[in-house]
Amino acid sequence: MSGAAPGTPAPRWDAERYLRFEAERTLPCRDLARRIDLAGPKRVVDLGCGPGNSTAVLAARWPGAHLTGVDSSEEMLAKARASDVRAEWITADVSRWTPDSSFDLVFSNAVLHWLPDHRDLLPRLAGWAAPGGALAFQVPARTHPPPPWMRALARMAAAEPWRSVAPADASESNVLSLAEYYDVLCDVARRVDLWDTEYDHVLEGPEAVVEWIRGTALRPWLARLPDPDVQARFLAELSREIAREYPRRRDGNLVFPFLRRFVIAYR
Repeated sequence: MSGAAPGTPAPRWDAERYLRFEAERTLPCRDLARRIDLAGPKRVVDLGCGPGNSTAVLAARWPGAHLTGVDSSEEMLAKARASDVRAEWITADVSRWTPDSSFDLVFSNAVLHWLPDHRDLLPRLAGWAAPGGALAFQVPARTHPPPPWMRALARMAAAEPWRSVAPADASESNVLSLAEYYDVLCDVARRVDLWDTEYDHVLEGPEAVVEWIRGTALRPWLARLPDPDVQARFLAELSREIAREYPRRRDGNLVFPFLRRFVIAYR
């Protein structure tokens, strides 16, 4: 949804690459669904459902609900439709789509950070939740100072040959603080729950970190580097930079901390 400059192709989602870390990526989704205090929502929408892993969590949590998955990527939705999850799958851009009727739960897992203007966006999404329902979402949260992988990428963006192809930052920078999310939602919700959780993922090495962000944050970069040989040089250099940031542990693995921000607004 972001990152492509004029004249460059829009970055595409790769469902197989995204799901290489399915357990790690789905864990925050499970934690969010577990915390939602709704007894039996009948209509649930999963905004930015991707390959359907988050929709599967919702199906397990509320097996009697009618599920709708919305995503702009046909590649992702093809994977979702091939899954065992029974849902209505809709191809649409979350930032432009409007439902025909309200939902008991409006859910989004690791998507809204790609969309700007959360102060306008979130009251609109919350308005899709029926009285007694909820808007619930989680997004990656930027730490201060920035996480090590972002420092490595910033060094590359500051020097040639990569500076000329560095995309504008347009993901975690859209994310507000917990207090700001409260201010945005308190007038449209009867209760707002907010929290941060840092997940410490054990990965096999710097190449695994590159593979992790290649499925998300590196998409705008790689869309600007269509030549496979140039992409390979870029990824190899990034692996070396990331190796400087994440020391290997005694068994050769590394620990990859990742901060997530959670919000539930009850109508």
